[in-house]
Amino acid sequence: MTTTPASRALGRGVAQLIPQPGDTSAAGRATASLAALRTVPVHAGVLEAAVALLEDLQDPAHGADDATVAAAATTVTLLRQALHPGT
Repeated sequence: MTTTPASRALGRGVAQLIPQPGDTSAAGRATASLAALRTVPVHAGVLEAAVALLEDLQDPAHGADDATVAAAATTVTLLRQALHPGT
């Protein structure tokens, strides 16, 4: 996938909307990222990989806090919708 100057500028602008590590929790950064990045095109393979990792994170054996598990579940739902629109 190639990027244009406009898409790179958009990416930099979106990145500034997302809190940086240390400013907020991982769940807070994930929530901000979801709100900011809903319409950015991404390769399907990246989405599939993210779904697999996030589903694993939701396993109680990993010890994630409730906010992280909730953010992971929301992300998985949105990724699945992006991969399979209309289902």
